[in-house]
Amino acid sequence: MRILLPSSVAAGGSAPQRRHTARALLAAALLAAALLAAQGCSGDSGGSGGATITVPPPPPTPVPTGPVGPLAAGQAYTDGPGYVEYTPGDAPVLIIAPHGGALSPSGLADRTCSGCVTVNDANTQELARTIVEAFRARTGARPHLLVNRLHRRKFDANRDRTEATGGGAALNATWVWFHEAADSARAAIVRRGQRGLVIDLHGHGHAVPRLELGYLLGDADLRASDATLAGNGAMARSSIARLAGDSRSTPDRGLGVLRGPRSLGALLANGGYPAVPSPADPAPLVGQEYFDGGYNTQRHGSVFGGPLDAIQIECNFAGVRDSESSRAAFANAVVNALLVYLDTHYGWRPAA
Repeated sequence: MRILLPSSVAAGGSAPQRRHTARALLAAALLAAALLAAQGCSGDSGGSGGATITVPPPPPTPVPTGPVGPLAAGQAYTDGPGYVEYTPGDAPVLIIAPHGGALSPSGLADRTCSGCVTVNDANTQELARTIVEAFRARTGARPHLLVNRLHRRKFDANRDRTEATGGGAALNATWVWFHEAADSARAAIVRRGQRGLVIDLHGHGHAVPRLELGYLLGDADLRASDATLAGNGAMARSSIARLAGDSRSTPDRGLGVLRGPRSLGALLANGGYPAVPSPADPAPLVGQEYFDGGYNTQRHGSVFGGPLDAIQIECNFAGVRDSESSRAAFANAVVNALLVYLDTHYGWRPAA
């Protein structure tokens, strides 16, 4: 009986690999001999005598496509080229900054797809980092943070793969890594037995200086009456669909989490930052520009039953993200709102 070795073993390989393969070969040889004896096989008439057994090589080690664990809270991890960054946290919040990067490597082609938006959301990466640090300083717990470091003309981290990369293959792995990092944050939150919230942070240049909160419901939807929205199942189509049904605050279930007195819009407005939708501003007027949420809000929210809800926050520029002092003040207001929101709707409070 002859045993044919895998080429990697026959050529040498590392000592641990040779030991591992030798054990595998021995087991295979013993099994083959037993099978041949049981079947009464005689050696073939070729000159070497005995049956030939080919031992398959060990399967290849899977190539990681996202962050490789174990992951430590507060430690930044990046994809191979350093284009996107994920910093795990230990609070049930993921903050994403998809359009605030500055890197523009000459080796990456600009996105030229039809309809591609290539203008950055100024200072949103800095704003996201400021919110995370303000939350940590206040509570001792850290939100998860996911940042696109590339300029938007190279990579749009709030689009499907084709539009995000401009249709080229160079950034396919970066796109996968980005969303698997968000999946890692979700898994970490779930392992703690928690539900949680995704904040997808953006900036807008619309005429009305207010925050625009996106729930995957269009401006025409929001202009409908509460009775109409309740009757047409609007909240089941929203990025906070699960929260609308299971908020810890029973009176706030349904439309309450959208524009009631303890909605995120209400809490931010109470902190001095007007927002739509909110009790004071339930919907954009006809003709007013409004962003209702995008790819990240849909993919990482609960419209399809996922464990995290998602809200896109489009920030006006002046007084919110135009200077370091504005960003610090707004970050404190966001933390105040989030702490009430998380306690009211998810039952989460920071450890004493």
